[in-house]
Amino acid sequence: MTLTALKPQLETGLAELDLSLTDAQVNRLIEYLTLLEKWNKVYNLTAIRDPKEMLIKHLLDSLAVVPYITGQRIIDVGTGGGLPGIPLAICFPDKTVDLLDSNSKKTRFLIQAKAELGLVNTQVIHDRVENYQPKLGYDAVISRAFASMQDMLHWTDHLLSENGVWWAMKGQQEFEDLTTLPGLVVIEETIQLKVPGLDAKRMLIKVLKQKQ
Repeated sequence: MTLTALKPQLETGLAELDLSLTDAQVNRLIEYLTLLEKWNKVYNLTAIRDPKEMLIKHLLDSLAVVPYITGQRIIDVGTGGGLPGIPLAICFPDKTVDLLDSNSKKTRFLIQAKAELGLVNTQVIHDRVENYQPKLGYDAVISRAFASMQDMLHWTDHLLSENGVWWAMKGQQEFEDLTTLPGLVVIEETIQLKVPGLDAKRMLIKVLKQKQ
């Protein structure tokens, strides 16, 4: 599957998401997808092998959150192969979008992708989330990999600045009982996402720290 073959489908998806990107950004997204497919053969970054499926289930799935994400400093926790962090970094060249993962194979790929894509607004952090102590808190913590909201909030609380926001990407089928979340947090918003080409529901949950 070549870059040329996938580009029209990506552009159609971007139009459906009402995202206006430059041609250079679109090409960079395709280049990232090409790298992901190439490295996946050796590194097992994702169970999805088909590039067209990768486009929908990884790239467009990640891009669907772009209109909602706020803050200048963002960290993608448990980023794996760079999702949604690398698409966010491409879409937001003026924001810092850091990528954290404890898997050394995945961070090796991320370092290579960062270099090849020329992403100067991101750093790759190879560490366990509970061990990483940033000098400055993040405005936003995002993840699409955590099994539960409870775990995400528990393990990433120290990464957020005082007025920071958690963004949890979830599939409808894995929806959990959010009434069990700790009392120190409040669900600000639950956004229903429509991912172009995907016949499954997705949501983005915005969580804030409860004001004391």
